[in-house]
Amino acid sequence: MSITLTLLIPVATAILLLCIPKDKTAELRMTALFGSLATLAFSLALLGGFDAQTADFQFTEKHEWVPSLRIHYHVGIDGISLFLVVLSALLTPIAILCSWKSVEKRVREFHIALLLLTSGVIGVFVALDLMLFYVFWEVMLIPMYLLIGIWGSAERIRAAVKFFIYTMAGSLLMFLAILYLYKHTGTFSVEEIYALVNKHPVTGVVGKDPVTGDVGMWCFLAFALSFAIKVPLFPLHTWLPDAHTEAPTAGSVILAGVLLKLGIYGFIRFAIPFFPEAADLAAPWISILAIIGIIFGALMCFVQEDMKRLIAYSSVSHMGFIVLGLFAFNEQGVQGCVLQMVNHGISTGALFLLIGAIYERRHTRRIIDFGGLAPVAPRLAIIFFITTLSSIGLPFLNGFVGEFLILQGAYSRNVYYAAFAGLGIILGAVYMLTLYRRIFFGETDLEENAEMKDLEGRELAFLLPLVGLMVFLGLFSPWFTSKIQPSIEQWLKLVQAGGG
Repeated sequence: MSITLTLLIPVATAILLLCIPKDKTAELRMTALFGSLATLAFSLALLGGFDAQTADFQFTEKHEWVPSLRIHYHVGIDGISLFLVVLSALLTPIAILCSWKSVEKRVREFHIALLLLTSGVIGVFVALDLMLFYVFWEVMLIPMYLLIGIWGSAERIRAAVKFFIYTMAGSLLMFLAILYLYKHTGTFSVEEIYALVNKHPVTGVVGKDPVTGDVGMWCFLAFALSFAIKVPLFPLHTWLPDAHTEAPTAGSVILAGVLLKLGIYGFIRFAIPFFPEAADLAAPWISILAIIGIIFGALMCFVQEDMKRLIAYSSVSHMGFIVLGLFAFNEQGVQGCVLQMVNHGISTGALFLLIGAIYERRHTRRIIDFGGLAPVAPRLAIIFFITTLSSIGLPFLNGFVGEFLILQGAYSRNVYYAAFAGLGIILGAVYMLTLYRRIFFGETDLEENAEMKDLEGRELAFLLPLVGLMVFLGLFSPWFTSKIQPSIEQWLKLVQAGGG
């Protein structure tokens, strides 16, 4: 069980793809698929060997990288990052399978970008050195930019540039805050900074106190802006609908399933525990922005005519819900936040896969072009329905548990937060069920709809595991929460101790 191997397998597979002639598309696809499955196998080994009784980082590896600056290759996972690593590894082979027929140009380059993106994303989730984290943060930006810009739809260049500019702007401010933090503390180590926040002396660290006061607030805002863009938090969300709409299906799956979680994870791992006083002061304002995002994203869904754009705005609403749970700063809210990050990756990723399957058959995503697909494609209709119910939080499916915990946490923090968030849930049920009705019921007016093929074996192979996870996490959520509970309890103690 090695985190480093989990990181290196996608990179090694990408290098291997360079040795295969670009016209050997079948060999390229199979090699990329086997490499991604190997990455998934190693991530599952980490899950199997994870000790749920401790909150400490596990499977840690630490090696000197730049000794003069005390920069280390330092990686590890805890209950908060564990399932995000597994989710990242799971969605990669699914993204490869869903692109089996749709991506026909530059097949080798496409899979190389997808594999390098996987490595970069997993690196962000396991990095315990701030400089290493920043390197992975920037590395994963480039493959995603290429996936949108090369293999996207008609407006792909505009969407890719917008994505790049937003992300880079936030990243530069975060980098300045990282440099200041190093100057003040003399370390890039996440664990050593945690110790300073917890008022424990650290051998070899220059600073004796954490960064607090006005400077702490400015540093927190620098981190928070970068992470809020990635979430994305209202009003920094405008890059997301364009990126989702123009990205290929695989890009949308990874973007919704994993990349949006990087912002939430950044808040959990870095911004809040590094600057707990500033985070506590900013919490009401961030919670209000999250609530605005919940309702705004839901209302925008009602006026969308493109299925993909509708799901993109639904992500704005759902991610606002997750942010609200995090900034409740209580056990239920944070637990629901972590659980809902995984749930959103599964359900929304599945929705983009289903829309991609429809687009491959009809070459349109306009809702008005569909109707009456249920009798024509019953397998598609059933899986789409289950995924829709998962997305709106039906009991016994995965979305319900996370939403319930977040509402409970928000209610404990402020009753009005829970009331407005609940309104977002109601709106979400309305627009998702309306979307389903418009696509699958009514008359089959167009001949293209009447002749549309149902899901094939390859598509069922990557959709059914996601449906199984929706049911499993809905029925057996204690299995999940038991593994994240110790880490969340320790995180809350750290934040409360640092906040005074």
